[in-house]
Amino acid sequence: MSRRLPGLALPLAVAPLLLLGACTDQAPTSPAPLALKRAPTAAATGDVAVVLTGLNAPKQLAFGPEGALYVTETGTGEAGGSCIPAGDAGEEACYSLSGSITRLWKGEQERVVTGLPSLGVGGEVVAGPNDVAFQGRGNMYVTIGLGANPALRDGLGAEGATLGTLIVVRPNGKWRVVADISGFEASVNPDDGEEDSNPYGLLAERGRQYVTDAGGNSLLQVAPNGDISLVATFADLPLPPLPLPFTSSQAVPTEVVRGPDGALYVSTLTGAPFLPGLARIYRVTPGGTSTVYRDGFTAVTDFAFGRDGSLYVLQFASEIFLGGAGSVVRVSPDGTTRTTIIDGLITPTGIAVGHDGAVYVTNRGVFVGGGEVLRIAP
Repeated sequence: MSRRLPGLALPLAVAPLLLLGACTDQAPTSPAPLALKRAPTAAATGDVAVVLTGLNAPKQLAFGPEGALYVTETGTGEAGGSCIPAGDAGEEACYSLSGSITRLWKGEQERVVTGLPSLGVGGEVVAGPNDVAFQGRGNMYVTIGLGANPALRDGLGAEGATLGTLIVVRPNGKWRVVADISGFEASVNPDDGEEDSNPYGLLAERGRQYVTDAGGNSLLQVAPNGDISLVATFADLPLPPLPLPFTSSQAVPTEVVRGPDGALYVSTLTGAPFLPGLARIYRVTPGGTSTVYRDGFTAVTDFAFGRDGSLYVLQFASEIFLGGAGSVVRVSPDGTTRTTIIDGLITPTGIAVGHDGAVYVTNRGVFVGGGEVLRIAP
């Protein structure tokens, strides 16, 4: 079963992050999961406040070295550059520099980085800034998504080469490509599947960065000179008998985190049909061996560890084919207790835990101009 959808050959495995892309806040025009039709509920273990609003398809969150909260914005879907055909309906996928980064600092919201690569189809965003991470002061790293076969970038000319990459943004707002993640997929294809790349999750450490390629089902390491090496791949998962043409589901790694024990941890969204309970958190040890750390989740887009070792897991949906509302589940350090700290979320995409124990969640993560960040008090 192909993991691709008609059109730009975007992978079905990352449909909620790309094909649903970014709907306008007023009237979504693409097929949408049930979560898009539900309002957040008051089902939360702590007080909930909206701390950022008006975001353009926000994705992942990170705290900067000064303590401010940063969130990526995938873009506006505008056509600002070169275009390529996308599908049978005469639509085009068009490049723009509408991606951005917004900061929450001392209660003030400010879009501090603009002009980042983005790709839109029919006025909706399908690729752009996905995750942000910091390596000391002055080194902001950002993954720029693609969500397609890397060969399709050629039709966009020089602009296309900035998609499917890891970039670094300097304090003056200027940026440059550090590593061509999608190029690595095209030349190596670590999982031996269809060539498909979508740089998504990001961890920046001294002298290296780790990137999850959600399209390539791989975890990669980037050296200071931009060289890319494979850390691990994540195999397809077999499915139980279903009245559907699916026998397996792809892993689709979304986020990478350094855990309290020093190991790397990687979350998975899983691919179509997005069966509830199939998503996992993997523990990756030196040498690239991955083992299941926690399982039984649904469509995980992000996760974070609390200061006490608790695991906070962000679920994009709750039903098959990405139906139902999203939620945050807290797993006790010993793994024995699971508590839903908030339910009824609408296409949530990113999570971060503050030093004060508050949980921050990107909600309405596929809406242009309608994205927001929630703060859940401990």
